[in-house]
Amino acid sequence: MSSKIYLLSGLILCVVSSSVSAEVKITPISLHSKNQHYFQWRGKPTILVTSGEHYGALLNQDFDYVKYFDELQSHGLNHTRVFAGTYRENNSAFGITENVLAPEPGRYLSPWARSSEPGYAAGGHKFDLKRWDPAWFTRVKNLLQQASDRGIVVELTLFCPMYNDQLWEICPMNAGNNVNGIGAVPREEAFTLKHKELLDIQVATTRKIVQELKEFDNLYYEVCNEPYFGGVSMEWQHRIVDEIVDAEKDFPQRHLISMNIANGRSKVENPHPSVSIFNFHYCVPPDTVAMNYGLNKVIGENETGFRGSADVLYRTEAWDFLLAGGALYNNLDYSFTVKHPAGTFRDYKSPGGGSIELRQQLGILKQFLDSFDFVRMQPNASFVHSVEPQLTTYTLAEANKVYASYFHVPLPTKPKNLQSILKEDIEALATIDLPAGNWKAEWLDTKTGKISKRDLLQHAGGKREVKSPKFSNDIALRLTRQD
Repeated sequence: MSSKIYLLSGLILCVVSSSVSAEVKITPISLHSKNQHYFQWRGKPTILVTSGEHYGALLNQDFDYVKYFDELQSHGLNHTRVFAGTYRENNSAFGITENVLAPEPGRYLSPWARSSEPGYAAGGHKFDLKRWDPAWFTRVKNLLQQASDRGIVVELTLFCPMYNDQLWEICPMNAGNNVNGIGAVPREEAFTLKHKELLDIQVATTRKIVQELKEFDNLYYEVCNEPYFGGVSMEWQHRIVDEIVDAEKDFPQRHLISMNIANGRSKVENPHPSVSIFNFHYCVPPDTVAMNYGLNKVIGENETGFRGSADVLYRTEAWDFLLAGGALYNNLDYSFTVKHPAGTFRDYKSPGGGSIELRQQLGILKQFLDSFDFVRMQPNASFVHSVEPQLTTYTLAEANKVYASYFHVPLPTKPKNLQSILKEDIEALATIDLPAGNWKAEWLDTKTGKISKRDLLQHAGGKREVKSPKFSNDIALRLTRQD
């Protein structure tokens, strides 16, 4: 850095040269230095929690992402997942009402510019895969800045497989939709190393995005949504990871990279060394966290839903996953649409859920976790020895200091008759394995955020019974050493 000193009207002015801006180092969200199962962002340990729109906030020009971010911020939620625009859906995809990933004709934005040649299958001119659309880059930068201003971290998902022929028919990378004649391949081979011209476009697009977005600290990249569908090869995914790493090699700070591993659970084998986040979908129960805890990286559930519309399904799933040791939870929230960017849509027929009430409840979960020094905690499956009545339970603990436990009625993945399972006025008697000492027990109402009951416990060590207040369906317990 250099500067010059000028004397003007008796005042000394120090003018710093323009090279300062080039030397300013951002610190993007990273793995926490003391516990890489969690994030660190803007100087604080971080867990990402949200109930987010269906990934079209960037590519759908009619979606008001400012109102959307305002709604997330109002509940203390700090995450969103956004598709880059290399993939889109049609109105019939997956039975989703007012699908944000299905923009109206002429309202779809991708990184590639439109040509002057008509004939795009979903309306308008074909794409030119060798020219960028400035409007896309303007919009993505504004979206990231608006999210940043509200304390929201963006997962930018670069690619997504085509689940069926109808989706491939409207993809810009299909040769019928671009003027370059690139992409005359089976949809199952679109994300492999078999077709050099198409691969070159994907590599160039990845590198261009990474270069353009280097200044943002509220960003990480996911290579591909659900690559276990549609023929996406692991070699292709690793190639995209390598391109991100190489594109950022001269950056002062580098962004995290995520890979989406499986629906449900899977053991990660031979992970790419530059991948820091391993994301899963539909994790009921969350046993994939324990299966992959030894990676010493973030385990996330960055999509869930398709279980019905009831809030209790996704509230319990979020608590389970994060108290099992996960660091990221994103419910797929169908109350967000173009017409309802603040998430006020109630009458959707989509396969999942989402509501203002659920977002409030997820905010309570995040506040609960943030009340702990969670980077010092780890899952403890043996803390709750038994509980009557039978309940599902997960615990995070800093041994001999603090314990966070969660209890809820057992729930199948997709209950056929949910109301027959839910219970009111439960009084749980839990046997816990508690070290000797004086302890404060606080029972948290997960729907209101209020403490339902407080007890002071003097304990000689070993097994100890604790009794909850009456609750409906689920409750949380915080135990804190007092001596």
